[in-house]
Amino acid sequence: MAVPVEEAIAALSTFSLEDEQAQVQGPGVWVLTERGSTESPIEYSDVSAYRLSLSEDTKALNQLNALILEGKEMSSVLYTYRSCIKALPQLPDSMKQSQADLYMETYQVLDLEMSRLREIQQWQASASAKLAADMQRFSRPERRINGPTVTHLWSMLKLLDVLVQLDHLKNAKASIPNDFSWYKRTFTQVSVQWHDTDSMREELDDLQIFLSTRWAILLNLHVEMFRVNNVEDILQVLIVFAVESLELDFALLFPERHILLRVLPVLVVLATSSEKDSESLYKRVKINRLINIFKNDPVIPAFPDLHLSPAAIMKELSMYFPKFSSQTRLLTIPSPHELPPREAQEYPWRHYLIINHIGSIRSEHDDFTIRFASAMNQLLLLKSLDNVDVEWCKEVKGNMYDMVVEGFQLLSRWTARVWEQCAWKFSRPCKDIVNMEAQETSASFSDYEKVVRFNYSAEERKGLVELVSYIKSIGSMMQQCDTLVADALWETIHAEVQDFVQNTLATMLRTTFRKKKDLSRPYPDSYEDTNIEVPNCLLVHLTLRILSDMRTLSADWMANTNKSESELQSSQHGGDESRGNFFFPRPVAPTASQVHCLQFLIYELVSGGNLRKPGGLFGNSGSEIPVNDMKQLETFFYKLSFFLHILDYAATVATLTDLGFLWFREFYLESSRVIQFPIECSLPWMLVDYVIESQNMGLLESVLMPFDIYNDSAQQALIVLKQRFLYDEIEAEVDHCFDIFVSKLCDTIFTYYKSWAASELLDPSFLFALDNGEKFSIQPMRFTALLKMTRVKLLGRTINLRSLITERMNKVFRENLEFLFDRFESQDLCAIVELEKLLEILKHAHGLLSMDLSIDSFSLILNEMQENISLVSFSSRLASQIWSEMQNDFLPNFILCNTTQRFIRSSKIPLAPVQKPSVPYAKPNFYCGTQDLNLAHQSFARLHSGFFGIPHMFSIVKLLGSRSLPWLVRALLDHVSNKITTLEPMITGLQEALPKSIGLLPFDGGVAGCMRLVKEHLNWGAKSDIKSEVLRVIKEIGSVLYWMGLLDIVLREVDTSHFMQTAPWLGLLPGSDGQVLHSQDGGDSPIVSLFKSATAAIVSNPGCQNPTSFSILSKQAEAADLLYKANMNTGSVLEYALAFTSASLDKCCSKWSAIPKTGFVDITTSKDFYRIYSGLQIGYLEESVLQASSGNHEELGDSVAWGGCTIIYLLGQQLHFELFDFSYQVLNVAEVETAITTQTLRNPHFVQGWEVLIESMKKARRLNNHVFSMLKARCPLEDKTACAIKQSGAPLHRIKFENTVSAFETLPQKGA
Repeated sequence: MAVPVEEAIAALSTFSLEDEQAQVQGPGVWVLTERGSTESPIEYSDVSAYRLSLSEDTKALNQLNALILEGKEMSSVLYTYRSCIKALPQLPDSMKQSQADLYMETYQVLDLEMSRLREIQQWQASASAKLAADMQRFSRPERRINGPTVTHLWSMLKLLDVLVQLDHLKNAKASIPNDFSWYKRTFTQVSVQWHDTDSMREELDDLQIFLSTRWAILLNLHVEMFRVNNVEDILQVLIVFAVESLELDFALLFPERHILLRVLPVLVVLATSSEKDSESLYKRVKINRLINIFKNDPVIPAFPDLHLSPAAIMKELSMYFPKFSSQTRLLTIPSPHELPPREAQEYPWRHYLIINHIGSIRSEHDDFTIRFASAMNQLLLLKSLDNVDVEWCKEVKGNMYDMVVEGFQLLSRWTARVWEQCAWKFSRPCKDIVNMEAQETSASFSDYEKVVRFNYSAEERKGLVELVSYIKSIGSMMQQCDTLVADALWETIHAEVQDFVQNTLATMLRTTFRKKKDLSRPYPDSYEDTNIEVPNCLLVHLTLRILSDMRTLSADWMANTNKSESELQSSQHGGDESRGNFFFPRPVAPTASQVHCLQFLIYELVSGGNLRKPGGLFGNSGSEIPVNDMKQLETFFYKLSFFLHILDYAATVATLTDLGFLWFREFYLESSRVIQFPIECSLPWMLVDYVIESQNMGLLESVLMPFDIYNDSAQQALIVLKQRFLYDEIEAEVDHCFDIFVSKLCDTIFTYYKSWAASELLDPSFLFALDNGEKFSIQPMRFTALLKMTRVKLLGRTINLRSLITERMNKVFRENLEFLFDRFESQDLCAIVELEKLLEILKHAHGLLSMDLSIDSFSLILNEMQENISLVSFSSRLASQIWSEMQNDFLPNFILCNTTQRFIRSSKIPLAPVQKPSVPYAKPNFYCGTQDLNLAHQSFARLHSGFFGIPHMFSIVKLLGSRSLPWLVRALLDHVSNKITTLEPMITGLQEALPKSIGLLPFDGGVAGCMRLVKEHLNWGAKSDIKSEVLRVIKEIGSVLYWMGLLDIVLREVDTSHFMQTAPWLGLLPGSDGQVLHSQDGGDSPIVSLFKSATAAIVSNPGCQNPTSFSILSKQAEAADLLYKANMNTGSVLEYALAFTSASLDKCCSKWSAIPKTGFVDITTSKDFYRIYSGLQIGYLEESVLQASSGNHEELGDSVAWGGCTIIYLLGQQLHFELFDFSYQVLNVAEVETAITTQTLRNPHFVQGWEVLIESMKKARRLNNHVFSMLKARCPLEDKTACAIKQSGAPLHRIKFENTVSAFETLPQKGA
């Protein structure tokens, strides 16, 4: 079925091709071959059709415009000229025979460059002659041509400006005379073989004079001007025009104003150097006006890194023009470099600095943006409506025109400020350089560094970034609406012209007819005659003729709908009308020729063609035109000047937003004798770097704006300067800068999100207790716009900034994880809490950043950095490090404090110091972001750095997870098994060292006698050296088992929390006996019921297109229900560890727990493990008391009791140990002895010297009892037989303990 076209178009109109990318770049300027057709020269070819006798003026005007274009090309050649002699090879002594060939090759290379200089020499001579001839035509008393028009005056000034700039460049470029001297030397060597070289030598001499003479072009122009007759009149007209344009802001765009400022001092010098009447100038222009202009603008931009100073120009030219040297008031104006620092800070010097105006600029920008957007909305609304009111339509389009004009004026004023500040900075280099990075003297820095790198303060960089952003944002906004406003602009211009020529001029014609006295006198052939006094009646004729010509020139009678054709014809002859004409605006703008002619006619009407009349253009007191009419003419005259800029909309926007001059540095490259400056000296990069380093929230979104400077400079290099090598240098710098920019930007983004995450994870109670807690808060920064940038326009390329940031962020997160793991590997196991906290911060930062950027999942990154990607890999880098740390450092060097449930590092120096890598260095953002947040989190980390306990176990469980934790548990249990195997031969050795018979300790000798008897029996003989090793092994076994106990506590808490979260969804309820009950009685759980009911409701809907996917959801809910329910009954890690240890002890059971041959308890000859451990225990207790210097207890801690008692319990020797332990027997003797002495009223401190030992034995017994009670509760013995004694003393054989559920049921079997 075919879709109707209308419906298809309506459907397509609903699609949006726009993305969410914010506009944080300037106008899109690609590297083009040309900006547009409007840049082609206007030849005014249709002027002759208007019969205004302007053909000769137009011909001269076209000639001047052609010279201007040629001159700009010459200036580009001269500005980009670089010395060739630096690249010339030098022959070694062994190749002196090839000297002639080298000279020839050098000559051919240099001749190509010198030919360009000869072209410049010839062109300037031709241009000076043509300009002088053009000026002389308007200075002849007998002239019969019309003009000069305002356009012609501008062309004269522009050509003079080109000549001035060319002369200034020639004076500034020192490489040109150097290359020429080398060229002349090679010519002397080469020309020996040639014939008839006289003409070539003459050319060389002329070129040498031209290059070596300062201001040679101006001197030649002066000669050409005054060769035939004086040109004071036209020079004075140009000066008056320039002064009035500067004072009245008649220069609409900043390039025009700069042209006037550059040529004015030269015009003054030329005008006052006349032999005829040098003082006549000051009769028309007061000298104070000139002085004020020169003082208010002491520095004028000429080229990107070259400036002109009117004071300096006049002082230097006074040496070449003797008559001007008498103008002392002009010559005493100070140059910029002559100003003292204090005076340089005063007005008008301070107006060059942008920071003094940035407040008003900011207000102008905000106000204009709002009003321009409002005008655009009104225009869009107008386009969407039909049959709108004509007056409202005219008002909306007129408002849009006014906004465009205001926008151009703002852009012109702002860009001019950038130009002028740069010129001011170049004129006053920095003298006091403070460089914190490099301790170098001021003399070691290049001149370019002094005028750029160190010449902009932080505030000035900030102001410049803001202004560049404003220029580019306004330019981009105006460029985007080019096609939308075109019709409105053309209609408004058409309406303005037609209203003036059909209504305003009609009123002027009626007024002129009323003053008419005599119509019989003939019209003059020309509007200009400077030799006769024009009568009043002739003035009326002239006025009528000019007004009529203006209407004939530009009136659009086809748009007038109020009159018939005959009435329209009569109205053209000034018929009396009672009301203004009504016409419909049409998007038909006047041509450049029409604007040119209209300006000429208004100029003739106001001035009467007399160049010597006093007063300005519209301030002529001798004119017969009424004041109101004069005001209307003035207003329309200025509007005409702006029409061409409005019509050339795109080119005007491009010109006013072009900031490429901020990059060029050709003059300083030559003066510094370097190939190129480092990017630290590049102003565009300085601005980008400032925005990133300052982290100013308001400027961050403008960080891409300075890169538009590179776009503009590349455009200038290819289109204006036409030099490929400049573009290559710009491209190389952009590539380098953009890489650094992405790196720094990503670093800033990462630091911000890391700080944000660390700030949110700070303990609120900690912040509440602080007085300055606000320093830990993070100021919000807007990275959203930058993170959405997928099309950054740079040198004709489109760069996906979002993709680059994503790639870099993935790398940074991996580097951060690598650093955290390296840091943990350089510390002990106590740092696991800090690692867990830092990983939590990093994960939270990843989550915050993931909301704005599509980066790899944190679990994927973490598994990748832990080398735990494979599905069959159950270990990880972190688990391996924890195991290595426990094996090498934790188990040998940490001791247990059973009271606090903590492991602490032993104060005794370990036998084998652990070799660890040094702590890696990293920036603060690899920790918590900022330095303050680092200190805050480190204060928390230090709380857990001196011990290992429950918090550390929580961290291990959280970091390893259910995948790697079983591997670590198995590794530790294998370590216990290995230690038991290691312990077996050592226990055997101690068994052999025991006496054959050791009876019960007698009560007769008291404590002292018992201890003496124990020392006699337990000297271990030759095996005494392995006692400490046995104790260390037992300590490690006990540490592992206690560590398992802590792990079991943590896992049970985690499982309980997990159960509480999942039980409501699984339908589980607690029973009265603590068991878990199912609330469904065989039915589905709540989560399954929920998904089944939702699936049934969705599938039953006829509109459901894919019911299979919802059925899959229901099946997945059932699978999840089964998995979670299967996970409810988890075992105990401690019980499993005890069962594993018991299984490992089975191989030693026959040696460590022998069955008595008699069937009775063996009291005196037993060498079971409990006997060995009893002897070791009383030994290290006595040593810890009597030999405090050894510090054995600090070396072993409470882990020995956990290890020894666990082995005793699992071997079924607990009762034997409690009955026959030596320390227990000593305690019994001490109790009896204490009781006897108490009854006999003797001193209770009879055991003086043994109190500490007795107290240690009591503590050991309490600890042993605690361990045994814990083991009985967690691992009751099964089918373990033992002997017992009744209270009567009769033995009971093979007593069987009651059976309970234990971990033995879950112990893996061999071969299973």
